[in-house]
Amino acid sequence: MKLLSRSLLSLSLALILCSPVVTQAEDWPAWRGPNGDSISSEKNLPTSWSVDKNIAWKTPIEGWGGSTPAIIGNTIFVTTNTDAGELQLLKINKRNGKLIWKRSVTSAETPREAPKRKTQKFHRLHNLASPSPTVHGEIVVVHFGNGLLAAYDFAGKQLWNHDFQKEYGAYSIWWGHANSPVIVGGELVISVCMQDSLDDLQDTPVQSYLVAHDLKTGKLRWKSKRMTGAHSEEGDAYTTPVLFSTNGQQQLVVMGGNQLDAYDPKTGKQLWYLPGLVGGRTITGPTIGGGKILCTRGQKGPMIAIEAKDYSGQLGNDAIQWEVPSGTSDSPCSVITGGMAFIVTDDGIAQCFDLKTGKQHWKERIGGKFKASPVVADGRVYFLSLDGTCTVVKVAAEFEQVAQNKLPDDTIASPAISDGRIYLRGKEFLWAIEK
Repeated sequence: MKLLSRSLLSLSLALILCSPVVTQAEDWPAWRGPNGDSISSEKNLPTSWSVDKNIAWKTPIEGWGGSTPAIIGNTIFVTTNTDAGELQLLKINKRNGKLIWKRSVTSAETPREAPKRKTQKFHRLHNLASPSPTVHGEIVVVHFGNGLLAAYDFAGKQLWNHDFQKEYGAYSIWWGHANSPVIVGGELVISVCMQDSLDDLQDTPVQSYLVAHDLKTGKLRWKSKRMTGAHSEEGDAYTTPVLFSTNGQQQLVVMGGNQLDAYDPKTGKQLWYLPGLVGGRTITGPTIGGGKILCTRGQKGPMIAIEAKDYSGQLGNDAIQWEVPSGTSDSPCSVITGGMAFIVTDDGIAQCFDLKTGKQHWKERIGGKFKASPVVADGRVYFLSLDGTCTVVKVAAEFEQVAQNKLPDDTIASPAISDGRIYLRGKEFLWAIEK
């Protein structure tokens, strides 16, 4: 019996060693991926494609939007704003691109004309479906530019909803609300609103705020004012918070309104703040990686780096470790990998910086106009332009272009990566790209 057991054990070990290694597919559950840093751990991804090469499937999307798909398991969630004004949530099969169901969350007009200030109007490049959905477990949360926040289960049943403009006042952000919600710890949904305070036009300023709701019930857990003293359009920010932990304390980092700060996501208490980052309205959100927090002052202002650590109270300019004074991005976020930071400007100039010192390694014009944030996977940076061109660059201190690929679609949404595929959300189609 002992000899038989040993033989079976040896056979089992041999089978294990000879079997191919099966890696778990990574989800892309929110706008900037599983860690909010635009980085995927996926390997063996495609680097070249065209309309008739390496396309697994493409699915037409009614209406359009700037939101990035949220991917979990075999499911993709996409939000869209139809020409008829329906704000929809779509559930799509990841394997074949087939629509499983769609839900009309609400209907609303996208305001394109409005009096200057006081009420929001939307820039021509985006609409009410700019905030990206986010998913945890079997709950998907959507937010639209009209202020509606809602949660659905995977069967398409709405679990709860909140209308921020009804509950907290009309948005006064100039160019259309676009901040995406963040799920923290599988328990909280945190949303931000940063906008013109109108403090020069009325006695009671309009509030900017953070608000947290229970993921399962939608019950209000906390709400914190975020009044930075920024005036007029400088108070506007279209950024999404990012998370990191230090010394057992989780921190929610927010950029906008001329200020970088952090909050305890459990309570909404402000932990620290770095004021005086005067620039203008802020689209480029913060990025955390390699022990650094990078942020860019609004309207292509300087990009700064501070250490990602356990601060307290007000920080001074001595917290800034380095600064890139000009030539920065207005819209796309930076991405940090391999001890380097990569950015692309809105007019198509890609750059690489040393993360420790801020020294520029290279600067190259890759062409096109950009709003999507770059993503990194398998040693490559993917830069996606508005006209459907994706430039693939090696993660290296010397510029090396791997490929440049074109699809016949407008692409404002940032890419998503899952299970060996790259997903590009265009104005007409959702594209699945694979080797």
